[in-house]
Amino acid sequence: MDDKEKEIPLKLRTARTLKWNAIDKVASQLLYAAVGIVLANILSQKDFGLVGALLVFQAFAILFVDSGFGTALLQKKTPTQKDYSTVFWFNLGVCVIIYGLLYAGAPLIADIFQGDRRLVPLSRIMFLTFVLNGLGIVQTNVLMKQMDVRQLAVANVIGLVVSGVVGIGLALWGYGVWALVWQYVSLAAVKTGWLWLRGSWRPTAEFSMESLKGILPVGGSVFGSQLLNTASLHIYSFIIGAFYSLTSLGIYTQADKWSKMGSASLSQILTSTFIPLLSRVQDSPADLSRYIQKINRFTAFMLFPSLTGLALIGTPLFHTLFGDKWDAAIPLFQILSVRGILVVLISLCNNYLTAVGKAKRIIVVEVVKDVAVLVAILATVWSGNLELLVWGQLWASMLTFAVVMVIACRGTSYGIKQMLKDFVPALVPTLFMTAGCLLLLRINIFPPLLLLMEIAGGGVIYIGISRLMRLPELQEAAGYLFGRFRRK
Repeated sequence: MDDKEKEIPLKLRTARTLKWNAIDKVASQLLYAAVGIVLANILSQKDFGLVGALLVFQAFAILFVDSGFGTALLQKKTPTQKDYSTVFWFNLGVCVIIYGLLYAGAPLIADIFQGDRRLVPLSRIMFLTFVLNGLGIVQTNVLMKQMDVRQLAVANVIGLVVSGVVGIGLALWGYGVWALVWQYVSLAAVKTGWLWLRGSWRPTAEFSMESLKGILPVGGSVFGSQLLNTASLHIYSFIIGAFYSLTSLGIYTQADKWSKMGSASLSQILTSTFIPLLSRVQDSPADLSRYIQKINRFTAFMLFPSLTGLALIGTPLFHTLFGDKWDAAIPLFQILSVRGILVVLISLCNNYLTAVGKAKRIIVVEVVKDVAVLVAILATVWSGNLELLVWGQLWASMLTFAVVMVIACRGTSYGIKQMLKDFVPALVPTLFMTAGCLLLLRINIFPPLLLLMEIAGGGVIYIGISRLMRLPELQEAAGYLFGRFRRK
């Protein structure tokens, strides 16, 4: 079989994976958004602040449960049943230990965040979610490794529907912050339950230290980088909740949540789609460079207009969904949306390093990022200005991206100038789109109408300029979306 014949099935598999990832994320975000809109209009800012405080600890808990081994299995060419079972039992043991520690430490968590004693029972229930999610890590990994993500999409959609009904129902019945807690718990329970019900993989009664040691180099490096990354992402929530107020944390949580609906989805789509692909060509420098170029261009084509547009529609979007209740979150949302572009590009570069087995270098990136974040916090926290504090995140991300790009290019032998050049074609129509949307924002009309005009006008400008420039990514995006790739 020649190289061209080998390429076609891989392209078909990648297209199918990307399509289902996109369906998963779009459907999930639409459901998540619909439920979030209802809850944001019913519950108070402090309710969201209470849950935001717990999410800080939960993020670290799930990180310790996975310990980077999930990504290591994804990077490994041919993981065995013994490898999967070993990681499953390891995760389960860590789940039990971490939950016990958090259960006992619940009063201390309450003391940290304004001494609000409601956090004690809330945390003990909320932290069940990381145990439930931990039980589904290997099931998820097996499907991703097979580039068969249809069941993941179904699990997410069903989980969001059920948890949405639970959350909205409890909120309408006056349960306040408990509506959010049980929404998270039911989501984790349904998703993991569906994966076990429909998935074919089951653990066997074997645990191999040899398997654990075999994936430890990549897993340990990924865990170290993820630990630092999680610290840098959640340190703002910790500082705001501990030193500002839970109401301020609620405002920040809403801005962060809605901005991440764009960046997190794109990052997850790219990670679950492209790491398995790149791991298949990691031993062929020519193929690797060719795929990196294609991924760079396609990522920029989807990323730049999406998150730039999200920032541009911030005001009419929030006014349409919430009236003026969350106006304080709008400027934070806009800054974080722009920062999301850098977050996805950083994740993309980290994925390149992971795919070629050089995950240890990611730790250097995370150290740089954490130092940058710490400097930004020290430079802005004294002001007591929440918006200035968030600007610091953007500055830190700009510095981090510059560093990770250099490291990724050296690790993959891909030129820095070439990588920057890959991003330029998508930047041009994005600038035209931005100019058009800024002109539309000058019109003082009903927010929902302005929102529709911004989305439609921005989309027409971006697609129109892309067609004039004859960008191949436009046709590729249509192919991935509508499944036009066929075996010849």
